[in-house]
Amino acid sequence: MLITETAVLDAYRVEPEPIPDHRGRFYEALRHEALLAATGQPLEVRQVHFTVSGRNVLRGIHGTTLPPGQGKIVTCVRGAALTVVVDLRVGSPTFGAHDVVQQDAQSGTALCLADGLGLAYLTLADDTCMNYLCTREYVPGTIIDIDALDPELGLPWALSEPPIRSARDAAAPTLGAAADRGILPSYTECLRFRHPIPDTSAPDTAAKNR
Repeated sequence: MLITETAVLDAYRVEPEPIPDHRGRFYEALRHEALLAATGQPLEVRQVHFTVSGRNVLRGIHGTTLPPGQGKIVTCVRGAALTVVVDLRVGSPTFGAHDVVQQDAQSGTALCLADGLGLAYLTLADDTCMNYLCTREYVPGTIIDIDALDPELGLPWALSEPPIRSARDAAAPTLGAAADRGILPSYTECLRFRHPIPDTSAPDTAAKNR
């Protein structure tokens, strides 16, 4: 598989390399060691879920508070979607930046997102199914909602008609308003959560046994 960085820090595009034969094709969707080498983070899946949507459904932008956080790997397993990642981490070198990934069942392209990043997608076909591999289980009340049509973000949806959205997504604040309210994670917080500081207060039992 080919793993490349996106324009958003700590978000990666994962493109499988299919092997075709007379029966069809085979490809590796994910490989732990390859992902670890590219991202510096091990893959630990705690929850798997799916969304199924009609065409022109716009979901997101959704993120998760820290704690608990929720990194994710998102793949389109049926249909097609225009997927956008947005950096929601205040103080990040790419705060407010975005990148776009075209996802469909044929390509198998996945998007790997670290804690603190936001996800949104517009479905391009009926019965589009998106698969999420999540590093934490969902905790009610921890979702961060940002308006996917925030004019300051200027996400390139190229809409030809009004999208279908949930009432909650339609009422979500802009990124600037969310930052002013203090509901966004900080980049420093995300780094600490990603790389926990060892507890040096505990006794060194190994030293005692030497």
